[in-house]
Amino acid sequence: MWDYTDKVMEHFHNPRNQGKITEKQEGEEIVTGEVGSIACGDALKLHLKIDEDTQTIKDATFQTFGCASAIASSSALTELLKGRNVEDALKLTNKEIAESLGGLPEEKMHCSVMGQEALEAAIYSYKGIPLDTHEEDEGNLICRCFGVSDTKIRRIIRENNLNTAEQVTNYVKAGGGCSSCLPDIDDLIYEVTLEKEKSVEVAAAIATASQPAPSPTAKSLTNLQKITLIQRVIDEEIRPILAEDGGDMELFDVEGDIVKVVLKGACSGCASSTETLKLAIEATLKDRVLPSLIVESV
Repeated sequence: MWDYTDKVMEHFHNPRNQGKITEKQEGEEIVTGEVGSIACGDALKLHLKIDEDTQTIKDATFQTFGCASAIASSSALTELLKGRNVEDALKLTNKEIAESLGGLPEEKMHCSVMGQEALEAAIYSYKGIPLDTHEEDEGNLICRCFGVSDTKIRRIIRENNLNTAEQVTNYVKAGGGCSSCLPDIDDLIYEVTLEKEKSVEVAAAIATASQPAPSPTAKSLTNLQKITLIQRVIDEEIRPILAEDGGDMELFDVEGDIVKVVLKGACSGCASSTETLKLAIEATLKDRVLPSLIVESV
């Protein structure tokens, strides 16, 4: 018997918003996101009614084939979505779905992931973006039993801080069939771990770079002096360290205390680019130029 929270059981016994959305008014659109299959054990259809003027989700319903966790996760998801802006809804993670239920057994976390994927599929449909252009469908197929790509596994590992192949199986079922892909999953976990460690190393290296003369105060810098100093710190201290890992950056513009940069090379596609931007580049410029500077990627 799984150790379910009271909230999971309450959603299971009294699911909210089951069924299809059949009625809409002018200015509303109904879209559906579908994931899973009965053959694999779980399937979910998520239906959204969206106000086209405000881009707000006015209603959300579901149809689920699966266990108590699948039904509870789908029910909780629809409650989380109502009244939410489409772009804001797209940021919803499987962790938030699980947390809204007071948690799920780790062996059942794939049910919350299924909810997140159905949401993404529905919003992709609303935006008119074909599902086959989703970045997770561009990767190499790792688990043939459940059709899971390396891109999807990497994302799940990063977003949920997974450390073992067993955890990956619990979240996306990969490795839960014939088990032949388990060594490949272990390799992906190792690669993601190295990415995280490298990001921390880059940030530490930039932070401990040789200290120049004390930076001027904001009042003593003209705008031209500020831009010149920012460019010098980037060229002399930041870019050489980024280059060691195949990365690069350029100064795009400076608007007041907002420093706009363009990440290039390995930095542009790196999963840890946000950490590099904030923990490394911004921290260095704050220390070397002005503590009020904020760095943004364009």
